[in-house]
Amino acid sequence: MNELKQVVSAQNRLGETPIWSPEEHALYWVDWGGLPTCRFDPVSGKNTTFPVNLPVTALARRASGGWIAIAQNGIYGWDPQTNAYELIHGPAQPDKPEICYNDAAVDRQGRLLVGTVNMDDPFLPDGSLYRLDPDGSLHELDTGYATANGIGFSPDGRTVYVADQRHRQIIVLDYDPIEGTTSNRRIFAGLSEEDGMPDGLIVDAEGFVWNGHWDGWKLTRYAPDGKIERQIRFPVQHVISFAFGGKDLDVLYVTTASWGFSEADWQKQPWAGGLFQVHTGVKGLVEPAFAG
Repeated sequence: MNELKQVVSAQNRLGETPIWSPEEHALYWVDWGGLPTCRFDPVSGKNTTFPVNLPVTALARRASGGWIAIAQNGIYGWDPQTNAYELIHGPAQPDKPEICYNDAAVDRQGRLLVGTVNMDDPFLPDGSLYRLDPDGSLHELDTGYATANGIGFSPDGRTVYVADQRHRQIIVLDYDPIEGTTSNRRIFAGLSEEDGMPDGLIVDAEGFVWNGHWDGWKLTRYAPDGKIERQIRFPVQHVISFAFGGKDLDVLYVTTASWGFSEADWQKQPWAGGLFQVHTGVKGLVEPAFAG
């Protein structure tokens, strides 16, 4: 239980938003900011990479086929067969090019929630949480994030969790699944400097929240009341994001990063930037697909 295994030595600079494709029985994820997108087939063990021409930061499944690729400057439809991109929505704030899209997740109704960050200074509370509807319209839901990062929904879709990275907090909000609006903002968990900063986030079938620690060498599973249920140590400094995969959705895939590494860092952390799997005894949920 909780035994780590590296399945791809990807050496990603910043592996983000792994998504399990139940149709393909494969895992997709991005190397943040314009490096190749990856596809891992756990049966064959083959890892395929797709070159990208956009600064892609996150992925989401798309109900009509293909994928949604969230880039710093826009949200696109992506066809991995042709590697073609189709613009769905431009920047969140066209008059402020420093405000860029970051992480994302899809709600149970097929709407995309996406966070933003001030790329000129990610410690400024200029990030927001937005909702992209299937008709392509974008709506601001919440503000004040110093890098809005990992996003995840409770199994009933009525609660949304957002990593407020530079504030070292995980925020929880009530979510109206009919209107797609948020309310009752509060702190779910806070991290110390020793813990690092909260990064990617996923919610399992039991409603527990998994969060990766940037600069913290671990991941944490929180109970719905915010208490720590377990922590798993990693041999890498930056533990980033998660997806449950496999036939029974009982394998936790974990992406990591090698951001800013020196040769000395690589000597100490040769597994950095790799894709790991962990058998945790917990099952996940299929991530919904964007309906647009």
